[in-house]
Parts: sequence; structure tokens; C-alpha cells
Amino acid sequence: MRRPPPEQPTAPYLDAVTAYGFRGSTRFHIPGHKGGEGADLGLRAALGERAFLLDVPQDIEGIDLGPSPTPYERAERLAAEAYGAGRTWFLTNGATQGNHALCLALAPPGERVLIQRNSHASVIDGLVVSGGGPTYVAPEYHAELGMALGLTPEALERALRAAPDIRAAFIVSPTYYGMAADVGACVEVAHAAGAALVVDNAWGAHFGFHRDLPESPLRLGADAVLASTHKIVGSLTQSAMLHVARDGLVNPDAVARAVRLVRSTSPSSLLLASLDAARRQLAVHGNALLERTLAAAASTRAAIDALPGCHVVGDTLVGRPGVAGWDPLRLVVDVRGTGCTGFEIAAALRASYDTYTELATHAAVVFVLGLGQSVEPLERLAHDFSETVRQIARPEFVSDVPSAPAGGDSETAVTPREAFLGSGESVAVTDAIGRISCEAIAGYPPGVPALLPGERVTAEVIDYLQELNAAGARLHGAADPSFATVRVLAERPAAVASV
Repeated sequence: MRRPPPEQPTAPYLDAVTAYGFRGSTRFHIPGHKGGEGADLGLRAALGERAFLLDVPQDIEGIDLGPSPTPYERAERLAAEAYGAGRTWFLTNGATQGNHALCLALAPPGERVLIQRNSHASVIDGLVVSGGGPTYVAPEYHAELGMALGLTPEALERALRAAPDIRAAFIVSPTYYGMAADVGACVEVAHAAGAALVVDNAWGAHFGFHRDLPESPLRLGADAVLASTHKIVGSLTQSAMLHVARDGLVNPDAVARAVRLVRSTSPSSLLLASLDAARRQLAVHGNALLERTLAAAASTRAAIDALPGCHVVGDTLVGRPGVAGWDPLRLVVDVRGTGCTGFEIAAALRASYDTYTELATHAAVVFVLGLGQSVEPLERLAHDFSETVRQIARPEFVSDVPSAPAGGDSETAVTPREAFLGSGESVAVTDAIGRISCEAIAGYPPGVPALLPGERVTAEVIDYLQELNAAGARLHGAADPSFATVRVLAERPAAVASV
């Protein structure tokens, strides 16, 4: 474990906000609750008086104004140091904000970027904002579990060879299921093609801080990395970080300019302070907290894996194409042998024990642990899961897992921006074949978009989405949840010949 540098035990932004919030200053600035005195009593009771005192605006002397480096600047620099970045930005609109900024910086109008097909929807939204064009590359797929895996270096190389004008590639590692790609090899492939590698590491903000976890993508050579700090590391919901490498292929000045465009002029001091504090805890105590959590997770994993009909996947998938490592803070349980779907197991856990999963699919349930996960809930989970399975298991095997995703070969006819801003109309799904989609539609599971804005709709995609819909999968992004209609670009009327 790397020893934290001397300043990592400090939290300069948190300390500055705390000093201002609790010293009794008279506030004739926003927000209008004036430190809580003007807030609704019910909200004050729910959140507590102290939260309102710390809810302060931007441009307070001694916090983010004053001699440089200000406490805010120091906080971002400490985060960059902890992760090994050249520059780090705190984000108050999640990793979504970072994806928008990166698209603005790397994909202006007329430029194309390579995008892993199951990337977060905010990447496509970022292209709507920037005007850039996408070329898609599919990840590997686990057909038995209906689970998208990572992107292989070989697939990345083929895609870059087919599109030699691309100067940036966006990949995902780890996946929602905790499977990490071979980022180091992908870096080599991308750089050999002259392309920057951007890694959506939203689910892996803790990577690199314990020997039993995959390494941080930055330390493997990635040029830009997004980290949803709130997901695992413990900052408040909606907070995240964007890291750009030292001496990489992504220009930090261009990213800074884009971040300024997509950030609020009234960022939440509570979110920013939580990022500062989460970074401190991870850098200073992360290894010890992870040691305890990983040990407890291993015990729970073994107990669940011993149940008839259940199998915890993770390390058993390492070595498959697209899986170079895995995150032990994700408990992914294959429940097909119980005769029940993951949806049924999750519903029974909620009804009987008030226990909530992160994700349920036809084949599996997924539990997400935190950096400093309490041991007692994990011990309860082993018991509660066992009792749930015992009560509802059936002597059969679930085999109706959705088929492999369709849409990987769809034609991109226009950019996402043109599809989103163009004049659209809703038509019956069968009438949409051959038309250009205005929608991004992904079935959950497996979470791989079958249709994206600007792509031409095919019969194969329609059949696939109808199959998912009939099987009970959620069609994320569909304007019509029943999938009776789909929104497409309106066809331009033919020009009238002059007489």
C-alpha cells in the first residue's frame, strides 16, 4: 500500500466551510434559508440545523476566494495527488457532468469518437451537446447470465483500425457487475493509434487503494478517468470527480473550459465538502477500511455460494474475454438454479427483510458494498438471503435469459445532435423500420443499448426490443414504455417540381 503524502490527512475545503458555517457570521447572501432560520421546520428537523449552516454559496472569502491556492483549489489538488492525476475537478452533477465536459473537449462538430456501446447515457447526451459523431464498439457478452462484460483490447484495435481518424476512445471499466477490462492493454492499443483513452471508472473510484482490487486506470496510463465518488467511496449522492492524466493525450485546459460551461454557478458546498472528506478517508484510511470490508464480503460470499442453486460470480469470470479483474465489493449472485428469477428474489428480500438490492435481472441479483461497509449488515444478509431462497426456491432452472443484444451493426445515419434536435414523430414500431431513431433504448437487463439517436432502425432491433419487453425487461430511455411506438426523425416532404 502506498503511504499517503503528508497533506492527505487534511481536508482544506471541508475545514474552511466548517469554519465559516459555525462562527456565527451575519449572512446577507444566498441561499435564502439564511443558515436554516428561514427554512421549513419539517425540512430542518429532517436534515438537522448543522447542514443548513454549512450550505454556503460560491465566492466566499477564505473558501474559494482569496490568495491562491484557496482551500477549494487545495482540495482539488489533493484529490489529484491521491489518484495520481495531473488535474482533478470536483463535480456536483455526478459523472454525467464529466461526460458532458469530455465530449465538449474531445468531440466538437465534425469530429468522431469511439464509444463502447454500453457506455452511460450521458456520453450520448454529451454528443448531443457537443455535436460530435460516434462510432460504436461492442463489449463482450455473457450469454448464460445475460450480462455485458468489458471491452477487449482486440475489439478496440479493430474498431480503431476501421476508423483511423478517431482521436479519443471512451470505454467502461468496471461494469455495473464489477468486471474490469484490461485497461493497460487498451491504453497501449489506443495510444498506438494516436487516440486518447477515456475510462468510465464510475463504479471503481476505490480501485488502486488496496492490493486485492484492480489498479486505478490512471496508474495504468488512461488519459482521462471519471469516478462516481458517491457510489462506493462515500461522498454525497450526485458528487463525482473527473481526473486528467499528467502529460497525457487529453488537454486539461480544454477540459477546464468545458467543465466551466457545464457546471452550476451555485454548486452545493455540501457536495463539494463531501468530496474533500471522502478523498481524505480513502487516501488515509482506505486500505484499512477496505481490508475489513473485503474480509467480511468474503465470508458473506462463501455463505451465499454454498446455498443450493446459487453461485456468486466474480473471480470465476476473470480470464474470460473482456474480464481482466473484478471488484470484490460487488456481490453478483447467479440465482438461476433456485428456479426463481433475480426479480423474484429481490422482491422477496424487500417484503420479508426490508433489504434492497442494487440490481436484479432474470439471472442474478447484485449487492453493492461501500468502502467502510458495516460488518453486521453483511452477516445479516447471509442469513436473510438463505432464508429467502429456502422459502421460495422451486425445483427447476431459469433459462429464459434475454438473447444477445442486437443493434451492434446498425447504421449511424446522422449525429446524436441532429437526431435529438431534429423534427421528430412517434410511429408504430413496425413502421419505424428504415427510419432514423431519435431515442436511445436499452433493455435492462442486459443494459446494452439496442438503439441510439441517429441510428437507422432495423427489423432485428425491433424484434429484439419486443422480445425484451415481452419478457418483462425495462426498456430504459423509451418514450413509450409499452414499446408500441418509437420516436423517429420526421421525413422531409419531397420537393415540389416547378411548373
